[in-house]
Amino acid sequence: MYRQVHKLSHEEAAYIAGIIDGEGTISLSRRHRADNRQFVVSISSIEPQLLEYIRRTIGAGRITNKRTYRTNHTPSVTYVINNRQALALLEQVTPYLRTYKVLRAQLVLRDYLRLTPRNGKYTIIQLREREAFVEQFLRIRQASQPLPQEPVSQFNSP
Repeated sequence: MYRQVHKLSHEEAAYIAGIIDGEGTISLSRRHRADNRQFVVSISSIEPQLLEYIRRTIGAGRITNKRTYRTNHTPSVTYVINNRQALALLEQVTPYLRTYKVLRAQLVLRDYLRLTPRNGKYTIIQLREREAFVEQFLRIRQASQPLPQEPVSQFNSP
């Protein structure tokens, strides 16, 4: 059984959203070439203590070491949370996102579960809808679309 994502305070959700906006990714990734894309939220940093705080605060996810390819690169770590746990995290942090990542988060929250059967078996219609969803998701890039202009007042409920 998966660990449940903790209920975050408004302050924690806003802080983590800021880290995701600045250092994180909201993506659909494949583990293997033939696999369907899975939903992933990740954050990379050279400060393991920061990512450990985030993992403890969220209560789920994992931290891995990133490989350094050059001697002048600083070793770094990555926090990763996938699929339903990542959705549970996004439900809490999306109101505080301020970059193009809010558009990706809104799209995923709206459509991902509907288009991702638990058993991995797709009807032809589901497969077409999922392919369209993935294309739409991947078109959302930095500064490519206008962002919602709804400022969140300091730590008020979204």
